[in-house]
Amino acid sequence: MYSTMQDVPLLVSRLLRHGSTVHSDSQVTTWTGGEAHRRSYGETGARAAQLAHALTDELRTEPGDRVATLMWNNAEHLETYFAVPSMGAVLHTLNLRLPPEQLAWVVNHAADRVVLVNGTLLPLLAPLLPKLSSVEHVVVVGEGDTSVLAGCRPAVHDYETLLSGRPTAYPWPDLAETTAAALCYTSGTTGDPKGVVYSHRSIYLHSLHVNTVEAMAVSSADLALPVVPMFHVNAWGLPHAAFLGGVSLLMPDRFLQPGPLADMIEAERPTYAAAVPTIWQGLLGELAARPRDISSLRRVTIGGSTCPPSLMREFQERHGVKVEHAWGMTETSPLGSYAHPPRGLTGEDAWSYRVSQGRFPASVEPRLIGPDGAEQPWDGVSAGELEVRGPWIAGAYYGGPETGPDRPADRFSPDGWLRTGDVGTITADGYLTITDRAKDVIKSGGEWISSVELENHLMAHPRIAEAAVVAVADEVWGERPLAAVVYAPNGDEAGTTSGGAPDGAAADDSGRDAPGHEALRAFLADRVPRWQLPERWTTIDEVPKTSVGKFDKKQLRARHAAGELGVVTLDRLDD
Repeated sequence: MYSTMQDVPLLVSRLLRHGSTVHSDSQVTTWTGGEAHRRSYGETGARAAQLAHALTDELRTEPGDRVATLMWNNAEHLETYFAVPSMGAVLHTLNLRLPPEQLAWVVNHAADRVVLVNGTLLPLLAPLLPKLSSVEHVVVVGEGDTSVLAGCRPAVHDYETLLSGRPTAYPWPDLAETTAAALCYTSGTTGDPKGVVYSHRSIYLHSLHVNTVEAMAVSSADLALPVVPMFHVNAWGLPHAAFLGGVSLLMPDRFLQPGPLADMIEAERPTYAAAVPTIWQGLLGELAARPRDISSLRRVTIGGSTCPPSLMREFQERHGVKVEHAWGMTETSPLGSYAHPPRGLTGEDAWSYRVSQGRFPASVEPRLIGPDGAEQPWDGVSAGELEVRGPWIAGAYYGGPETGPDRPADRFSPDGWLRTGDVGTITADGYLTITDRAKDVIKSGGEWISSVELENHLMAHPRIAEAAVVAVADEVWGERPLAAVVYAPNGDEAGTTSGGAPDGAAADDSGRDAPGHEALRAFLADRVPRWQLPERWTTIDEVPKTSVGKFDKKQLRARHAAGELGVVTLDRLDD
């Protein structure tokens, strides 16, 4: 027996039509440093149609061709987001923070034919062009020094000139909803980046979830600020979800530093924002040093890496901004879980839920696999590697061997589940808590130590700006934690006074009073079992970051192996 429902494909073009007609008066605002450029969703839809005509008629782009973007978050990037997949081509967002050799590798691996680039990023693209074998056209968006493209092999075009005079409607094709719509590569922290291809169906379903009350819960009443880059997992789905729900967008373009972000929030009054923890940590410091009015901002979503609870509390207590935790990755589109407390819980009763990674939506099915390969119970205690499956979860990587899709055993189970590499627990009512990355968990004397838990406790100290903990070899216990700490500036803004250092304090490399390693270990001793306390400590200027703002522990481990960290070893405490 078959249903009587119409079989209408779920397509990006349907999101575009809906947003540019039903929500035609919603706006995309691009920050330019001191003022804003505004464009309605109706105008955005018309310009997306003009871009599709230009790509088809002028640049001979065909269905399935990859069209890359090397762009900031701005209105023109949004136009490309919708035009390219809606016409049947594949949008490939390039991570401008990748090392140049990886960026060139990604373009060639994807076989991009066209690259749209912001003029301010031409100095990044130009040196790579001789290495990009598939690129035939470069489209320059906005002002920039185009002289750096002189003599380059691809044809060079101006974005506005390409769009000028073209029809403002386009016959968007009826595609199969499983057709490729967008391509995004992982950040490549281990080996070459891996390509994840999103379908029209997966983007559409993901957009529906983003707007639900169980997730970001944005609506046409909101002005959303996606600080998370549009090259990073589709800006967590916000551009597509915005057109679905008529959510106006505030685009930061290249102005991502704490000062410009604070100015932007004060001037444009967004109600919602999304970014990785390092962005919000920087903004807190900026607001402490030079206060601005950010009272319009009611909620922010933090993802990309585990957020220190101290950061969440400080935002709420100092600025009245509720920080909401989410979990996901490139392979999960990315929204995998979202932390809203159970109904009826408020205040301190809600915090244990808020600092978790949250609940899974109905479309994401999780399981935990223990070290012995057995599935673990949902009891909030039993830990295992998180595996997931669902309609917006990757089942393979793009461009595998000739015999079929690249589905390496370390990333996909024999029955097709995605192995996330995250270790955690799940409560009986479905709340996920990530305790570590599988590659970062510290295996000491047959027991696991969570590097994330140690980091969160250290960053709760008022004088610690950042902390990263990695495993190092130990002759007795196999592995032990090494704590690398970054001191915050001394002063009231760091939660201390300038009238002296805490007990056990020492001077850091900058001559500022700072708690010594013994004092930091004593601070931890009240929070974790004694056997987990690090004996090895080092002070660094900054925790190295990946291209998407996560702590890059691979670099820390390499620096330790090279003897560059100046490790201090304390006497081991008796259990």
